[in-house]
Amino acid sequence: MRAWGGDQVAEAVASSVELLRTVTDKDWTGVKAGRLDWTCRRTAEHMAGDLLAYAGQLAGRAQTAYVPFELGFDEGTDQAGVLDVIETTGALLTATVRTTPPRVRAFHPYPFRSANREGFAAMGIAEVLLHTHDIAEGLGLAYEPPAELCASVLTRIFPHVRPGPEPWPTLLWATGRGDLPGRAPVTEWRWNNNLVLPTERLTLEGITPAAAADLVAGGDGGFVWLGDAPFEGTRDVAAALLKAYDDGVHRPEFGALVLVRREDGRAVGSLVLHGMPDEEGRTEIGYDLVEPARGHGYATEALTALADWALARDDVHLLYAAVEEANTPSQGVLTRAGFTRADVARETLLEDETLRLYTRRG
Repeated sequence: MRAWGGDQVAEAVASSVELLRTVTDKDWTGVKAGRLDWTCRRTAEHMAGDLLAYAGQLAGRAQTAYVPFELGFDEGTDQAGVLDVIETTGALLTATVRTTPPRVRAFHPYPFRSANREGFAAMGIAEVLLHTHDIAEGLGLAYEPPAELCASVLTRIFPHVRPGPEPWPTLLWATGRGDLPGRAPVTEWRWNNNLVLPTERLTLEGITPAAAADLVAGGDGGFVWLGDAPFEGTRDVAAALLKAYDDGVHRPEFGALVLVRREDGRAVGSLVLHGMPDEEGRTEIGYDLVEPARGHGYATEALTALADWALARDDVHLLYAAVEEANTPSQGVLTRAGFTRADVARETLLEDETLRLYTRRG
């Protein structure tokens, strides 16, 4: 999977500034920006401030809160000057994304309190595209950014949004700025960066729809794999995640995660929660490891961490896993992770009589 983020931030900023430079002679201070309560001028300043803030968060590796600074403009800065600042702060975010290692994360509150370089790039692009739309609407301009750019943002920070016929109208609808046939208007929204869970030796990183699409296509999903390629089960999991995303039923907190080894940044396997819990709070869990990583306790460590996290939620009461009777190594992993063999109510969980059921309750 090719590096994504820096070039796309630059593209978004360039498309915005190119349009807005055509109307720097208009009144931005007395005109509201689209459906926002802000003026066009305030919206443009906010755009520049967000680009700088995201660059600062990522460059400074902030871990617990926003870095306490904000952007200021010199007295008398006109519209053209504001656009100069947007270009500059966009260049800062572009450079930061390009030079930040892929596994680095920094603080952002929504929804799991961190984001990687792709997340910060996608958030910056979303701010630029959406607020350029707002300003353009207020000033009576037509604006439509590149479809691929919009789709990339949707597959990285809107994994819970079912794709629509076209990416740009879908992004506008998802952020309360437009309508889509057959869908209720959106009045409240948040984007979603991927879930990350740390363990002693691993980092469990949520698979985005963008990464899943790359894995399904035979790529690496943006990870460097021990043994040069993921286990085939990981690609199967990615295919299921991608289908759920296309169907509009994917929920990132009940998706798949890649196990990344801290010592060298190599991916060694994957974990998956097979969808939202049912009405009794039950959901299935699964895992796999690439062959060179087996026998080192990675699966037990990762499974324990994910099970602890899931069972701490109010909506999950039981996790279950299905393993073949002959697969004693996998049964050992489950036992060490606190699961016990259970045949009770197996008919409501398993249909294949060749499988054995292991459960862990909260």
